[in-house]
Amino acid sequence: MEETLLRATVVVLLVFIVLLVARYLVLLWLGYLHHLESVVADRREDNHDFQPPVSILVPAYNEGVTIEPAIRALLRMNYPCYEIIVLDDGSTDDTFQRASAFQGEWGGKTVRVVRKSNSGKAATLNYGIQIAHYPYVFCMDGDSKLTEDTLRRAVRHFRNPDVGAVAGNVKVINRKNFWARIQALEYIEGLNMARRAQGFMRAVNIIPGPVGMFRRDMLMQLGGYDTDTFAEDADLTLKILASGWRIEYEDLSIAWTEAPESLQALIKQRYRWTRGILQALKKRRRVFLHPPNAMTWLSVVMMCFESLVWPVLNVLGTMFFVVVALAFGASNYLLAWWILLTLLDVAAALHTLVMEGEELSLVLLAVFYRFVFVLLVDITKLFATAEEFMNVQMTWGKLERLGRLT
Repeated sequence: MEETLLRATVVVLLVFIVLLVARYLVLLWLGYLHHLESVVADRREDNHDFQPPVSILVPAYNEGVTIEPAIRALLRMNYPCYEIIVLDDGSTDDTFQRASAFQGEWGGKTVRVVRKSNSGKAATLNYGIQIAHYPYVFCMDGDSKLTEDTLRRAVRHFRNPDVGAVAGNVKVINRKNFWARIQALEYIEGLNMARRAQGFMRAVNIIPGPVGMFRRDMLMQLGGYDTDTFAEDADLTLKILASGWRIEYEDLSIAWTEAPESLQALIKQRYRWTRGILQALKKRRRVFLHPPNAMTWLSVVMMCFESLVWPVLNVLGTMFFVVVALAFGASNYLLAWWILLTLLDVAAALHTLVMEGEELSLVLLAVFYRFVFVLLVDITKLFATAEEFMNVQMTWGKLERLGRLT
């Protein structure tokens, strides 16, 4: 009996590893193809021929410690004509006063600061879309910092009339402690690896809140952001995909953001992300059942798998292997499993870090990534999923910023 159970465990272990390796290989291969496409696109001689004016929307609620460096970074961007619309969403701190110091003309660049009663990020962005002057709108967060080439890199994708939106690359700026540094690795290896693969399919399934560009007329036609989920960026992305628009990824359109520096803040953030994504998937299930094309269907399937299936497999699989291995004295199998997965994460981390020109010292964190960070995040996802299906009430829970953008 014990021998049979041990053999079954080894079989399940091998299947789990095969699925994991296959997932990584597919994402890495598609991501590499996207990288090659980007290299070819960079060599086009007409890269500077298409630079239409852009409206940048900066929703801000109590972002007094981050709004000034965010605006200063916007004013330094390498782009001929754009407007910056700071949308103060009823802040109770000095966000409006700090932002108002920048209001005016800055040599082809205009800063407008608008104050409104608190209504949430989605409604605030919709207001910004309504008052924007230009045909392309760039949506970001008030606690993010864009690089100089962010606009120029993103806007070139709109030469193709089928492209409705472009998702950018979010990076962690505060890399001082363990939790923040391992999130820096996660954004590059975990989130951007998948987003790069989806970019090759022209069907990115989540345009990140800090860095996304849209056709304004498309947003107006679709009704903009909805306010009934805790992940308005995921909900809008699925709405755009369901309408048949392409969504591309630009890894050189970069926004730096401040990641949670404590475990408690990290868990609260991922809890909200998970419930918001599940709300968006439930609401937009029609795009799964009746997709406009095969690539959109595949991208949404990936989203469902990563949100619902993979966290269960990872948590329960890890628990099962550990218990069985210890109970039957098969610690050698457990050690082999740990080494295999660690090597896989190290290889994936090295590949993605080199592609993005990132600091290679983050590779060292890959040793802890799978069995510490990912496991904690997936456990959080399981609890969030259970509470979402039980309709447990939750609040927005704004993440406290520490002013790391400077």
